[in-house]
Amino acid sequence: MTYKEAIAEIEQILKSLREEQNNIDTLTERVARATELIELCRTKLRKAEGEVNRIFEE
Repeated sequence: MTYKEAIAEIEQILKSLREEQNNIDTLTERVARATELIELCRTKLRKAEGEVNRIFEE
C-alpha cells in the first residue's frame, strides 16, 4: 500500500465516522484500521526522511 492510498483510506474512515451512526463493533474496527494505517504512514515517512538525510550527507 502506498502512502497516498493509506491517507485516502484514513480520510474515508474519518468521513464515515463523522457522517454515519456507528455501532461499537464498527467503531472499534474502524479505529483499529485507522491506527494501522497511521503507523504505516509514520514508517514510510521515517524511511523517506532517512533516505533524504543520506542524500544530503553525501
